[in-house]
Amino acid sequence: MSKTYKATGINLKTQALGESDRIVTILTREFGLIRAVAPGSRKHNSSLGGRSGMFVVNELLIAKGRSLDKITQAQTLKTYPGLTKDLGKLAASQYLAEIVLCQALSEQPQEELYELLNEHLYRLEVLPKIESAGVLGYLSHAVFHLLALAGLAPQVQICCLTQRTLIPDLTNPHWQVGFSIGAGGVVCLNAWENLRKEVHKVAKETLELNSAHSEIAPYQTVRHRQEIPTISARLNATEFSMLQQLSQPEIMQNSTTKNESWLSVEQILRQYTQYHLGRPIRSATLIDSYFAANHDATV
Repeated sequence: MSKTYKATGINLKTQALGESDRIVTILTREFGLIRAVAPGSRKHNSSLGGRSGMFVVNELLIAKGRSLDKITQAQTLKTYPGLTKDLGKLAASQYLAEIVLCQALSEQPQEELYELLNEHLYRLEVLPKIESAGVLGYLSHAVFHLLALAGLAPQVQICCLTQRTLIPDLTNPHWQVGFSIGAGGVVCLNAWENLRKEVHKVAKETLELNSAHSEIAPYQTVRHRQEIPTISARLNATEFSMLQQLSQPEIMQNSTTKNESWLSVEQILRQYTQYHLGRPIRSATLIDSYFAANHDATV
């Protein structure tokens, strides 16, 4: 008889297997990511049909197999029907699932990640259909928290160059701050510009010294200099304030926030996340299509 084990998990990915089975990738509290066959789940009258769907939370009894484990029993604990009724919410949920699939470990407890994902899926589900900006805001909030749990959250309170606190000037429409993926967060543009000038000055002086030395000695002067971080994006005061507040437990809720601001924040977090994951977030294209088609947003 095959060895069996119990686990509580949420379905994050499914794929067809044979004529009637599915392979389900599940994030479990106890064992992290597991892949298991849901036998006969594609049959019309299968008891595992609905239980093997996306974002269904089950208490599972699983039999160990040589290559793939097999789900023998499943009792549904929670579902998120509201996600499938709204294309924007569904796209955001798939986006989060893709990040979690990259972060989660196998054969290790993943309770914090499991709880965090469920918390943010619930927040998305109960979000009123008032404005589309809310979906982007809650998506950005969830992405930031997932990055923080992995120890990868960008630095958004202090400048990566000067280590000084940055405070947005909401009264100045021309105020801006830089965001550098390579540096790991926000950068004061004045400090960045001063560094750029200093590096160019040092490079010029080094070239002149080497030119002079080449006429009298067979060696060159080497001067080490600080690298200039690449500015990946520039944020205005409102966008920067929104980015800072994503690090808090509760998201900023402001009905006057424009879609364009949340789009900018989400784009920055997307690029930053993809950089650290080392791969594109394919589900993000659904977000782009949804807001471009339904809200005339330019992404």
